[in-house]
Amino acid sequence: MCSAPGCCPTDTTGAFADRAGLATNDVFGLLRRYGRDVAGAVVIADPDTGPASGVPGAVPYTSEELEREVDGLDEHPLGLHDDSELSLAGLQDKLLLIDLGDGRWGRPVHGRPSTHILKVDDRRRPGLVAAEAACLRLARHVGLTTVDVACTELAGVECLIVSRFDRVADTDGSLARLHQEDLCQALARDPDANGRRGKYERYGGPTLAEAAALLDRYGADPARELDRLVAATTFTVIVGNADSHGKNVGLLHPTATTVELAPLYDTVPTLLWPKLRDSLAMSIAGQWSLDEISPDTIAAGAARWPHDPQRTRRVAGDIAERALAAATELLDPESAVRSLVVERAQRFLAEV
Repeated sequence: MCSAPGCCPTDTTGAFADRAGLATNDVFGLLRRYGRDVAGAVVIADPDTGPASGVPGAVPYTSEELEREVDGLDEHPLGLHDDSELSLAGLQDKLLLIDLGDGRWGRPVHGRPSTHILKVDDRRRPGLVAAEAACLRLARHVGLTTVDVACTELAGVECLIVSRFDRVADTDGSLARLHQEDLCQALARDPDANGRRGKYERYGGPTLAEAAALLDRYGADPARELDRLVAATTFTVIVGNADSHGKNVGLLHPTATTVELAPLYDTVPTLLWPKLRDSLAMSIAGQWSLDEISPDTIAAGAARWPHDPQRTRRVAGDIAERALAAATELLDPESAVRSLVVERAQRFLAEV
């Protein structure tokens, strides 16, 4: 939510502030202007006067308009227009979309909930969004995410379109918001601390033990939630993702008093890019190197939560087997992600 901690990065906040004629540190002004469609179920509007603008809706894109929108993301982050009242965290070039059906897309106006997020490929690391799409397909196949993914080329660049996991169709067909928060928000950690590295454990960011404590205390079925945390941790290791930090792990709030681990999102196999991270964002039993994580490591880490080590090993072995089968079944034999996952899953399973 703009310049509030844990939300839009400084460069994006500047673009938002300039468009609204506000200072970048005017948190309440930015929230007033861009608070109607943000992450989770929060809607921010004036309680006395209500929305300052029109009725929530969607403006359809033509294919040419969508191409121009993607091409202009540097000047208009998130596809921002005068009638936009939205925000989203993240450093990647992104565009918020509404699925209008039949392959048509629109942009949300006046706070209508967006349904999808479009991510533009990293020009310095071509293939990043395709690799993320492959990992999300695997995660969905093994039951660790509900996110639908599609890749398409727009404005000469590869784009990934993902469904939002914090949206759900209501009984009357309308779109409802699901409340969610990432671990930095849940634990009141400022991701901009320590040179904007505060989302990483080494710099004061959340730990797996703290995530487990939240799930153990507030989960409707704590044992099931800890199993899911074990499975997600194992999957992160198998796909070689060293960027699973406090902003990339989230919680859903199915009721006012319970939480559950959110579906996986922003799941990138960073090991495929040597200049990206190869040291874990959250350590496992004191280990930081992705290549040193074994079933024993994960069992030892979970035992500190506490979670039964034997149960942990069963869950970890099961998710590794399923990830291996999914990679073999779903991914192109020439895919770098397939090769990475198959090699890492086989190595992991040899130690179960």
